[in-house]
Amino acid sequence: MKKLLLLLSIALLCSSTVSLAETLTVPTYSVPNTSSGVLRPTRGMSMSAVAQKFGSAQQQSAAIGEPPITKWTYPDFIVFFEYSHVIHSVIPR
Repeated sequence: MKKLLLLLSIALLCSSTVSLAETLTVPTYSVPNTSSGVLRPTRGMSMSAVAQKFGSAQQQSAAIGEPPITKWTYPDFIVFFEYSHVIHSVIPR
């Protein structure tokens, strides 16, 4: 009986499948914040400074959450504000 159990154990270990993993690489996407790239607001700018420099946004979302986060959408970029200051500006793909 012990030999049978041992043989079954060995058979199960030998027949187990091998797991394989694939490494995915994500290409970087970087556009400079210059006139040769896409000029956009920088961190810390006020809403009034952004509106003065870049004009009116195509769309302005209402503030959401705590602290309040507001999103302004321009043709070439999107600006995120915390309270009334820029925290990030991104270029949509």
